[in-house]
Amino acid sequence: MPKIVTICDNICEDLGYELVDVEYIKEKSDYYLRIFIHKQGGVSLDDCQIMSENLSIILDETDIIKDPYYLEVSSPGLDRPLVTDKDLERNIGKEIELSLYKAVNDQKKYEGKLIGYNKKNISIETIDNENIFDRKDISIIRLTIKF
Repeated sequence: MPKIVTICDNICEDLGYELVDVEYIKEKSDYYLRIFIHKQGGVSLDDCQIMSENLSIILDETDIIKDPYYLEVSSPGLDRPLVTDKDLERNIGKEIELSLYKAVNDQKKYEGKLIGYNKKNISIETIDNENIFDRKDISIIRLTIKF
């Protein structure tokens, strides 16, 4: 899998995209290779097609994946988790939802503005104050979606 991530990352860099995630999973009897890409201003269907075509050529040449599979390239969507430092950097100042593995101050879910991060911590500003959470205690971070 690391080789596929490297290939995808190189193609994304060449095409001006950011690789967000790579999944290789089995659903029922079929395998799926799912590639999630990001681009400033949003990912279009044309972007997905271009990435898919470029990736297909290299995967066919290298024959890394031995089982038959379906290739899917898409945008990760608004509700996707923020995982990488690039995700966090891009979303500084935005409203997020943060869930913890165990409660802090009798609370497992927090909402607030993402104000900072480092290798160890995530900082958010809530209505009451600034909260700093250890990254290892966080189960998921997502953008707050308001309609």
